[in-house]
Amino acid sequence: MRDHNLEIPPEPQNCPSLENKNSTFKNKIDDAAGFAVLPDFERFKQANDMFNRTLWDSSVQSKKAKAFFEAYTGGQTPIRKMSGFALKDYALRNAAWHLADFTAGLKEETEDRREGFLDSYSIQRPVSEHTQVVDSPGEMSRDIKRAAKFLGADLVGICEFDERWLYAQRYSRRSRRKKPLDLPTDLPYVIVIAVQMDHELVQTNPSALSGAASGIGYSRQTLTLLSLAQYIRNLGYGAIASMNDTALTIPLAIAAGLGEYSRMGLLITKEFGPRVRLGKIFTNLPLTPDQPMRFGVKEFCEICQRCVKACPMRAIFPGPPVDQPRNQSNLQGVRKWSIDAEKCFHYWVNQNSECSICMRACPYNKEYAKRYARIGRWLAGTLLRRVMLKLDGWLGFGQRRGAGWWWRKS
Repeated sequence: MRDHNLEIPPEPQNCPSLENKNSTFKNKIDDAAGFAVLPDFERFKQANDMFNRTLWDSSVQSKKAKAFFEAYTGGQTPIRKMSGFALKDYALRNAAWHLADFTAGLKEETEDRREGFLDSYSIQRPVSEHTQVVDSPGEMSRDIKRAAKFLGADLVGICEFDERWLYAQRYSRRSRRKKPLDLPTDLPYVIVIAVQMDHELVQTNPSALSGAASGIGYSRQTLTLLSLAQYIRNLGYGAIASMNDTALTIPLAIAAGLGEYSRMGLLITKEFGPRVRLGKIFTNLPLTPDQPMRFGVKEFCEICQRCVKACPMRAIFPGPPVDQPRNQSNLQGVRKWSIDAEKCFHYWVNQNSECSICMRACPYNKEYAKRYARIGRWLAGTLLRRVMLKLDGWLGFGQRRGAGWWWRKS
């Protein structure tokens, strides 16, 4: 394993303080959300993200990993005869990712910023000199949610800033160096948004075609996050848009009341199950935080092994939450269900497209506009959850559909 070229800078002065100034609030949120933050907790280093490790960690580097990334941005398309891996499947996947990828690379060569994935967005107009007076944070929160929905968000929640989920450092894929965080210190609130992924595309997993569901989710988020952050700036307040960069989003989404944590390491929402992409905006606009929700996901995951059995790499584990990370791509010091990111990514690389088989197989992966899906969700949150799980299996939910089905259906 090679790490000699990773320089660790001192903690930046403009990063939010790590001093725990509101432990009562944090404990209350942790209890409600089911967090178990342990004494040996450490903030996550962005360099240890599985995708970043392919640049500096010889234990996961390979020609296949290199080809995996290049296939999204004009590299050779590995066309296969298997359903879902034809040229048109890759073409749609890459088209869905185009806006997110294009925006991410706008400043990569000139400023060493990969925005939305490794660095927060900086392509914003300045904060207005005119400031909107906020007499009621509650009313402003309702306005923000209305604006966010108009601008493309499917779900919106608000939480207080929690420095524990900030990355310890950022990482540059271009220079292969660690970099300090650049988040201002005066942004006490976080607006968390979710956009849904296409249910029918997710059903075609594993396939290159199914990757279009993730790609269009990220591209939609790019538009929504930038637009919503600019709306807040137009009101005269600071706003930093962030997607996968800067901080871990799932703990913030849980604190903001968007859903619960699951065995497969994904957020489960009431509206879309695990089928969402998440983003966030750090702001000093006066807002009223939401509260975490519980609707039975933890209890259901304790008895359901559907994702465990569906994962071809056995990267998802049975049993209770664990204290120790599976490898360095896991968070240290939080008792939770953790997947083996190395095994998971190995499958991605071998099939040359992202995988969401666990998402497809999850009994929460339903279209909740349909009444039967809402009844199933209710059963999953009651003592009848085992009945719901058996019914789900008998009715054939979570089974893979071929890409040809999707193309003909659309």
